[in-house]
Amino acid sequence: MSRPPRNAVRSLTRWALGSALVFAGIGHLTFAREEFQAQVPPWVPVDDDVTVLASGVAEIGLGAALLSGWRKRAVGHLAAAFFVAVFPGNLSQWKNRRDAFGLDTDRKRLLRLPFQIPLIAAAIWSTRPRRGATAV
Repeated sequence: MSRPPRNAVRSLTRWALGSALVFAGIGHLTFAREEFQAQVPPWVPVDDDVTVLASGVAEIGLGAALLSGWRKRAVGHLAAAFFVAVFPGNLSQWKNRRDAFGLDTDRKRLLRLPFQIPLIAAAIWSTRPRRGATAV
């Protein structure tokens, strides 16, 4: 059995990441709004709910852009930057011992932190141009 082409795996990764971002963004705006507020660091100068709503809109936009394939490379870098930008919220949830999304122990909150790295890598890797293709 042959392996799928690398470009197909990249596309599948990009679609999965885009779908996850859209789903999470919808969660920010609706069913998981209060849960996401647990991740807003206390030093953010904007109301927690406003922060969650704004990040939800950003996630939906990034996810939709990843799904569309529009300017893949630029959107991949923007998504990676977004994952870096929200990481302090994950640290804050751990540091301030805030329960949300089943992360109800310090250990669970700490173990979640390294998973931001594969998200950043996937955003960049899945949007790289094919060999010999012109980057957009």
